[in-house]
Amino acid sequence: MSYTGPTDLYIDGEWTSADDGETFTTEDPATEEPYATVAEASAEDVDRAVEAARAAADRDAEWRSLDPRERGRYLESFADAIEARKDEIVRVESRDNGKTPFEATLDVDMVIDTVRYYAGWTDKIEGDEVPVPGDRLNYTVREPLGVTGHVIPWNYPFQLAGRSLAPALACGNTAVLKPSSTTPLSALYYAAAAEEAGLPDGVVNVVPGRGSVAGNRLVEHPDVDHVAFTGSTGVGKGVMERAAQNVTGVTLELGGKGPNIVFPDADLDAAAAGCHYGIFMNAGQMCWAGSRLLVHEDVHDEVVDRVVERAESTPLGSGIDDDGRMGPVVSESQHEEVLEYIETGRREGATVATGGDVPDGKDAGYFIEPTVFTDVTNDMTIAREEIFGPVLSVIEFGDREEAIEIANDSPYGLMAGIWTSDLQTAHGVADYLDYGMVSINEFPVTQPQTPFGGFKQSGNGREQGTEALHEYTQTKNVNVNLE
Repeated sequence: MSYTGPTDLYIDGEWTSADDGETFTTEDPATEEPYATVAEASAEDVDRAVEAARAAADRDAEWRSLDPRERGRYLESFADAIEARKDEIVRVESRDNGKTPFEATLDVDMVIDTVRYYAGWTDKIEGDEVPVPGDRLNYTVREPLGVTGHVIPWNYPFQLAGRSLAPALACGNTAVLKPSSTTPLSALYYAAAAEEAGLPDGVVNVVPGRGSVAGNRLVEHPDVDHVAFTGSTGVGKGVMERAAQNVTGVTLELGGKGPNIVFPDADLDAAAAGCHYGIFMNAGQMCWAGSRLLVHEDVHDEVVDRVVERAESTPLGSGIDDDGRMGPVVSESQHEEVLEYIETGRREGATVATGGDVPDGKDAGYFIEPTVFTDVTNDMTIAREEIFGPVLSVIEFGDREEAIEIANDSPYGLMAGIWTSDLQTAHGVADYLDYGMVSINEFPVTQPQTPFGGFKQSGNGREQGTEALHEYTQTKNVNVNLE
């Protein structure tokens, strides 16, 4: 093992081992070799972290009572500390998660931009004066929730932690982060950045551990005021049930089965490039992935040829010691699950146009060939279930109405793409798609200032943009009798 970064829990401004001394070991998915040994938080450790966060969230505590402009300056320093460690975080994220340095760099840059974006919002979180009858003054105040719990997945460990942490802190809340036990390392750099930026003790706490222990305790803790969870729809439903025991609010960003819809008047080269990026980025391990490619019958073969060519020319590797542009999936269990989905596609009658197996020459690592299925119908398993791997299902359609029907025939509704040169078609189709995000002639596009979230079983609430500020504040109404 060559990892030399932080491995302890971070609670109340101190680095500490787990209460019971337990640890766990992560592995590099590109080599299958052990990478780091990390303190494993127990339920008691989570209790300590929540207690520290509660004390720091008290109305009289430094963080809650700060001038909002000063809180913004803290967040700017927090972003500076992350940026100063950017290269180190990129290396760690690549080894811990398997994504290429190019992808990890995008993630860290996004976090830096996100923290700076919300640093600018700290003194602009305003209430309203409400017109009421009589001689009265009526107004609203938006207050922090208090203690926020953040349960972070393994596919974008650093980026998704920052996405929910930044607005929570900007609104004056405190936080307990529980990163995935599969990829816990990059989240610990938020603790290091908080320490370096001088954030008050207890404002940021990080407790790596098992979801079944640390995660469950955080979600069901009676002193946690809000939970932000990103992960599978099945686990998300369990989070809702556990949080409901204390009527704790939740923000859920869950699964997806995104359609990219290509009309015959589209720029086919641009569409093929966007669809390739939308499924093979991060080895397809994305909730927003465009895993269904809906292509008009007039250009079906042309688009498939272009997509297959791009898939076959994608070098596989970690990108650290090679020229890889698509890394491995994150773990052995994920590797087995994706390969089983590929076999299911074959059994149900879909055609493998390219890929569909473990690549030659990759004796170690959880690599899977970029896979494109044709002859897919929307009732097949590979078209309905979230695979979370580099597997694209191509579905042919005849007209606009059929494309909309196929796209909406899904339990998910996170992100969809439309490819056309006709603005009327673009806006008309976008209006009928039951998706929280629709991207036209590029896929995907997300920025700190744009809301991120889905319809149906893709979750509830929104991350990013001004909408996230509503997720992490609560409204108080004050009425004053002036008579």
